[in-house]
Amino acid sequence: MKLQQLRYIWEVANNGLNVSAAAESLFTSQPGVSKQIRLLEHELGVEIFARNGKHLAEITTVGQQIIAMAGDILRQTQTIKQMAQECSDETQGALSIATTHTQARYALPPVIQSFRQAYPDVSLHMNQGSPEQIAQLADAGTADFAIATEGMELFQDLVMMPCYSWNRCVVVPKDHPLALVSRLTLEDLADLPIVTYVFGFTGRSKLDDAFGSANITPNVVFTATDTDVIKTYVRLGLGVGIIASMAFDEVLDQDLVRIDASHLFEPSVAYIGFRRGTFLRRYMLSFIKLFAPHLDEWMVQDALACKTRKEREELFAKTTLPHK
Repeated sequence: MKLQQLRYIWEVANNGLNVSAAAESLFTSQPGVSKQIRLLEHELGVEIFARNGKHLAEITTVGQQIIAMAGDILRQTQTIKQMAQECSDETQGALSIATTHTQARYALPPVIQSFRQAYPDVSLHMNQGSPEQIAQLADAGTADFAIATEGMELFQDLVMMPCYSWNRCVVVPKDHPLALVSRLTLEDLADLPIVTYVFGFTGRSKLDDAFGSANITPNVVFTATDTDVIKTYVRLGLGVGIIASMAFDEVLDQDLVRIDASHLFEPSVAYIGFRRGTFLRRYMLSFIKLFAPHLDEWMVQDALACKTRKEREELFAKTTLPHK
């Protein structure tokens, strides 16, 4: 059994049983991948993949267990490499982040800028997606860090730590009637078409909870995952926008009016997390502290020591989070 063979079956499984796509991601040939999988199956005496002719049809029951173990082995291999790199040169390496558009566009730029200045030889990779996609990337080891607000139930296997709280604002064109309202109410919004985030993105659940508690059904006419897209359609007159307050740019959004809505919705919390067993290199700990200054090395270690999500919640219960 070779480590390369384990990597092949892992990639094939994570590419929807598409051997060609797996081979491309591994920078090798499709026949070579197929041959090595056959050799591994022959050595083990079991089929990892059920076949329909020459095509892979599904993962067998035993194959699912083997692939899961292969993933663990590959992650441990990566940890060994990271430990060795830390000993040889703690200023070089790579860091991969999975997050939403709002975090990538509005919360992370100053963090990334400071990080690059401190660690110019560390390459950064950012993946944007839904909370489910972010969790999958982190769980698979494709991303070192997951940064998200929604869908915390998807991150049960990760060590998630609170970074900052944030709330929402309403944005409208300057000539919109709401621009003259001194204190916004949910009833003001209920009578208007609303443009906001797709459910499951950027604190959308808090918005739905607020309207639900008031027994009001909002007239959501357009949703998007990208805040800039939401603002674009507000400018086109499609509706009033409800966005994260940090996503309003005083310079770029001068044609819009920002109306505070923090009294209407419960604040949301952004979290950063990583897979248990991850070897946190010095620059990774530095990134966490840049993003959330209260999360120093000792606090991270305390979070790692917590066995359950409830223990971590109790650990951070008295922490005063910065607000954005």
